[in-house]
Amino acid sequence: MGEYPSRRIALLFLCPAPRLVVFNQSAKVTPMDAHTDHILIVDDDREIRELVSTYLTKNGLRVTVVPDGRHMRSFLDVNSVDLIVLDVMMPGDDGLVLCRELRAGKHKATPVLMLTARSDETDRIVGLEMGADDYLAKPFAARELLARIKAVLRRTRMLPPNLQITEAGQLLAFGDWQLDTTARHLIDQDGVLVALSGAEYRLLRVFVDHPQRVLNRDQLLSLTQGREAEMFERSIDLLVSRLRQHLKDDAREPRYIKTVRSEGYVFSTPVEIREARQ
Repeated sequence: MGEYPSRRIALLFLCPAPRLVVFNQSAKVTPMDAHTDHILIVDDDREIRELVSTYLTKNGLRVTVVPDGRHMRSFLDVNSVDLIVLDVMMPGDDGLVLCRELRAGKHKATPVLMLTARSDETDRIVGLEMGADDYLAKPFAARELLARIKAVLRRTRMLPPNLQITEAGQLLAFGDWQLDTTARHLIDQDGVLVALSGAEYRLLRVFVDHPQRVLNRDQLLSLTQGREAEMFERSIDLLVSRLRQHLKDDAREPRYIKTVRSEGYVFSTPVEIREARQ
């Protein structure tokens, strides 16, 4: 992992140490009330694990710490958590690999906040594309980490219940269109394929998985799993405009994606799930 100034860490996280319980000789869990939010920290630096755990515990969170992906998998095999703080630069499977793995498995709905020592934006962008919900570069203030954790938890809990989440290999039919969830493109009523960018596909998937429900920008952000709030909110209206163009939807009287004044957007057409042809 990248170098982290120990002196600054000590200043940021100085507070009484909590009692810790050993899990599999490598994970440490702070015993708290059953209703307390449970945070999993995955970082190969022992000092960072202990200091971050201490600070978050002091501020009312339950914390488990593990040193790498192997111990993360062992812990998540038999436990669930409310949020995962995942370091990028670790030996073995790095944080980007682990984030992608989480998004493909049974913990795909668990929010992920990624940490890195790099100042380069490449890791941040790739991490968000892998499905991270937020990103924080080291060195950071403990107060900011806590605030970001609470913000991500708040966003994810304000979401409406999902429609049955569709899997790859299915077609989502609505109006004159079908969305191929394997090839990630649209198919019109004549069988013509319409290519979508990654951002366009993710946003359209959110809409068709939540038809006839009003979604605000915070909800759209959370449901796309990994777009930085400030960046995504600036571009969401543009993405909606581009989707309307692909769907040949009149922005003044849209058939599919309608604007709800002061609230957000609603995908107004019913959606049917079909099996894709082999």
